[in-house]
Amino acid sequence: MLRFIAAFLLTATVWSGPALADDWRSGRFVFSEWSGPPINVYFIEPPANILADAPVVIVLHGVNRNADDYAANWRDLARTHGLRIYAPEFSVRAFPGAALYNLGGIGTDGPFAYSAIEPLFSAITARGGVADGYYLFSHSAGAQFVHRALLFEELPRLNTAISANAGWYTLPDLQTPWPYGLQGTPADQDSLRRWVGQPLVLLLGDQDTDPDHPNLRRTPEAAFQGPHRYARGVFFMRAARDSAQALDVRFTWTAYTVPGVAHDNAGMAQAAAHLIVLDNAQRSGQSE
Repeated sequence: MLRFIAAFLLTATVWSGPALADDWRSGRFVFSEWSGPPINVYFIEPPANILADAPVVIVLHGVNRNADDYAANWRDLARTHGLRIYAPEFSVRAFPGAALYNLGGIGTDGPFAYSAIEPLFSAITARGGVADGYYLFSHSAGAQFVHRALLFEELPRLNTAISANAGWYTLPDLQTPWPYGLQGTPADQDSLRRWVGQPLVLLLGDQDTDPDHPNLRRTPEAAFQGPHRYARGVFFMRAARDSAQALDVRFTWTAYTVPGVAHDNAGMAQAAAHLIVLDNAQRSGQSE
């Protein structure tokens, strides 16, 4: 079920469009065109001559809410592959605790973080260039955010979501209470059918196996999924596949093991960038 990404990366290509100029822009803007609080967004944008052809990648940070560092991890990758990067900061002040970030505000009075993604993409397209869809990349707490957002939020312009090294997961189980399962949420069997048909990629670092990592959740429900992040990712993938079979629907998720990488956003971003390049190339070929 899990594929090793090493061989996959050998087939990946880098940007083959116009020569990359030195006038790449990076910085921060404030996104406020949605129902929640204003959000700082750190960006890396290519020069105007390739802006229209550059895939949009929205990068979700981890528990430290360090969106600036996450954007910085993509700086060289953006230039190498011709990408435009946007890392929103879901601050602790505006989105306190896992309940308002990782869990998106489900079961609370909000703000509902998942609902920021589509309006953010609209704000990105308003900055220039033409983009029909976007990619989500996420690591650690951000990976928790993304796999749940695909269940609870309509994301009609999403190309592919990449969830890397989540610490624990919400299982496709309507009998297990939220947040480890879906009991007590609006989700039903139709929701599950749609969820397992979403364009989700799990990236799992094969060295992310520390059972004593300081940010790893150790509740009995999380431990049931496995002793460490890698094992929990494998468990989640199998649970989702089994759910799709039980519901008799097509299972569209994929998973890759990234060799030699532990709990490291920069290492996982390199693998994700290659996936995005290939996916975008395939989409461009289909549209011609």
